[in-house]
Amino acid sequence: MRLSLSRLPLATVLAAALVAPPALAGDDTPTLTPSQPLTLAQAMADPDWIGPPVEAAWWAWDGNSVQYRLKREGSPVRDTWQVAASGGDPRRIDGADRADLDAPGAVVDAQRTRAAFARNGDIFVRDLRSGALTQVTRSDAAESRPQWSRDGNLAFRAGNDWFQWRAGQGVSQAALVKAEDGPGQAPGPDDLRDRQLRLIETLRDERAQRDAVREQEDAWRAADPTRAPKAAYLGKDVVIEDSALSPDGRWLLVVTTPKNGDAGQGGKMPKYVTESGYEEFEEVRTRVGRKAPAPHRLWLIETATGQAGELKFAALPGIGDDPLAALRKAAGQEPLKGERAVRVETDGDGTGPAIHWSDDGRHAAVLLRAVDNKDRWIATVAPAAGQVDRARLQTRHRLTDPAWINWRYNDFGWTPDGALWLLSEQSGHSHLYISEDGGKPRALTSGDWEVSQPQPSADGRTFYFTCNRDWPGDYEVCAVDRDGGGVREVTALDGVENFVLSPDGRRLLVRHSDSYLPPQLSVVGSDGGDAVQLTDTRSEAFKGRDWIEPEYVQVPSRHGAGRIWGKFYGPQTYEPGRRYPIVMFVHGAGYLQNVHDRYPAYFREQMFHNLLVREGYIVLDLDYRASAGYGRDWRTAIYRQMGHPELEDYLDGLEWLVAQKQGDRDRAGIYGGSYGGFMTFMALFREPGAFKAGAALRPVTDWSQYNHEYTSNILNTPELDPEAYLKSSPIEYADALQDNLLIAHGMIDDNVFYKDSVMLAQRLIELRKDKWELASYPLERHGFVHPDSWYDEYRRIHELFNRVLKEGRD
Repeated sequence: MRLSLSRLPLATVLAAALVAPPALAGDDTPTLTPSQPLTLAQAMADPDWIGPPVEAAWWAWDGNSVQYRLKREGSPVRDTWQVAASGGDPRRIDGADRADLDAPGAVVDAQRTRAAFARNGDIFVRDLRSGALTQVTRSDAAESRPQWSRDGNLAFRAGNDWFQWRAGQGVSQAALVKAEDGPGQAPGPDDLRDRQLRLIETLRDERAQRDAVREQEDAWRAADPTRAPKAAYLGKDVVIEDSALSPDGRWLLVVTTPKNGDAGQGGKMPKYVTESGYEEFEEVRTRVGRKAPAPHRLWLIETATGQAGELKFAALPGIGDDPLAALRKAAGQEPLKGERAVRVETDGDGTGPAIHWSDDGRHAAVLLRAVDNKDRWIATVAPAAGQVDRARLQTRHRLTDPAWINWRYNDFGWTPDGALWLLSEQSGHSHLYISEDGGKPRALTSGDWEVSQPQPSADGRTFYFTCNRDWPGDYEVCAVDRDGGGVREVTALDGVENFVLSPDGRRLLVRHSDSYLPPQLSVVGSDGGDAVQLTDTRSEAFKGRDWIEPEYVQVPSRHGAGRIWGKFYGPQTYEPGRRYPIVMFVHGAGYLQNVHDRYPAYFREQMFHNLLVREGYIVLDLDYRASAGYGRDWRTAIYRQMGHPELEDYLDGLEWLVAQKQGDRDRAGIYGGSYGGFMTFMALFREPGAFKAGAALRPVTDWSQYNHEYTSNILNTPELDPEAYLKSSPIEYADALQDNLLIAHGMIDDNVFYKDSVMLAQRLIELRKDKWELASYPLERHGFVHPDSWYDEYRRIHELFNRVLKEGRD
């Protein structure tokens, strides 16, 4: 389904002055009007000329208006705007008015009368009846993660320190934990010390007196409600990594790693163009296999007593299995002994650990992941007073995969009545499950589509989520009732990015986009109905242009992949008998979706594709195997063979263009950045002659140079699985290059190192290859930010394709 802007009741358009096109850096030509042809310089200009996307949005406390952030023209400053939920003229919130702003991520108490949120690193409480705003903290510390208990206690964190607040009682420290040995802790055996204490009575007496003072102090602290909580001591051999306090302040879960662990050998990246005028060096990450992430330990602390007990992972099902046993044996390595290393996952929003407490503080759920990423568990703990040493983890859900567990679709939480809900890919696609009374999770959704961003209603009886049921690139807000009934689509916007329930739960603030519409805001009833659009921040210059709408196509696979979804850009009318030169685009990240009805991350590339079509090319952009949006099997098809299934998909796309779109097989080119650059290499090196020209931007050339967290999921490690790296690294195939190649790379890229391209350049020199060039950009990282660099890079791509594909010159 597609719903154009003209069919939405447009409530308002932001003032044109807000998004007036900026001067084009490095170009003397004025910004183009919609009637003028699109130029390469305009397509690669600072995107301010397009208009700012809505970056974040939230409801104001009364639900009568919404607030959102926009980038200021010509500046990195983000302003906050407000507009009525029913539509109207938006206004920028400035000066003293900013003190009354609400903020994203507000949490509402059990009585639905107060909301708490973090703004500018401080905690605020809003009375939802009167609108009165109470500032709870005002400090240099960055407070975050506010959470209410059922009886009105508000807990929040500042680093790994936790505090609590009650109306009329002020702020107090809720927990204190230290990575050191506790006072009075018995040291290890030592004959010399024991002998001295036995012989010297004065030493024994002094120690006994210290112990007596400490015991009295502990007794006074326990009886005196004005005192800070007693510290918990976890020992000097650990480092506190993260923590999560129960809403009532009674329990703290703490995540630690070993102290002084081997971090592996990092890299040093040279920087040649610097403010100092001298060469500088930046420390960068370790390579894959050089050091796996440190294992975690998990501790339960009773805050009133400071007692701590470790929650062991031994009972996790499969923890003692070795899914890599065969590879380990083939590599001549010792078999795994004991339990696999485990880590507590980071929450999806990056603000803390994936540990969620029920609002009554009786249960906590923890997301655990094996360091080899073949298993993921959701386990719960139910602490009891005075029994932290007896607490145990109970596994509620296990997800195992011979390839790797997805880093998405791991959301989970509690309903008000204590049911555990979660997402899982166990069926092959991400779906929503609920576990009641500790039982086996029950599926609330199913099918060959994916659930993401679930949000339960206030009473926990209905779940709202993003879904792509119609086709993989059509994202709507859907809903399902916990007690039964089918899934229903709430919106008809096609390109939903995310959404927020209103304070009363009756409406949705939806952030959505389209191919040429950066993310905007609309309000929709939580039971469906017409959308009221609140924003359109596009400039007139961008909005009025005649853009080429992508055609969503399905390419038949000759390699067992079924259908490959793509975005095709071509002429409105084809000339009979004409064969058109072909450009194929490869998106980055591997696990990313670009064939969707949203505003693309590759908006510049989309404009470039418009320009190419106007010049007589046809363009195809595929969601090759490994892309997001298509389920587990599509994602893991590249396990231990990166670049092979994906290349098959592009060769199938090439055949389809020749058969269906008058494409010229002998004039095909390919390009892309990051993973797309890697795939450009694989296309030119592994299938020479199929693509006469390719542009590899910020490309991986040797996967042993990339990071551990991404690469080890797909290829294991170079020492354990050398064949996977040989099969998947383009530099191993460089001797087959016969076609025209452009390599472009930022020299301070701290994601895919510039070293990757330098290594391949040396290899091509040694192989005496002659139809290639390397363009270097001294002030660019992985994602270019300077219009001059964008223009230079795409000028080179454009000239390469014109020379080779249109003019037939090498």
